[in-house]
Amino acid sequence: MVTLNVIGTILSMVVFFGIIWWAFSKKRKQANAESANLPFDLPDEGSEASKSQTTPHSKSRGQS
Repeated sequence: MVTLNVIGTILSMVVFFGIIWWAFSKKRKQANAESANLPFDLPDEGSEASKSQTTPHSKSRGQS
């Protein structure tokens, strides 16, 4: 039973470090940079584009 625990632990560590290596590899650098900037690519809440869209709640409150 101890041997099975050791094998499971080693296998889990290998998989974990493999994912870390893959995530930070040079091939993923561009994808990571794009993903990091996704929150900043959204329009601002107070921008003109969001003001022109009306919601059902804004009409019921007398706002346009």
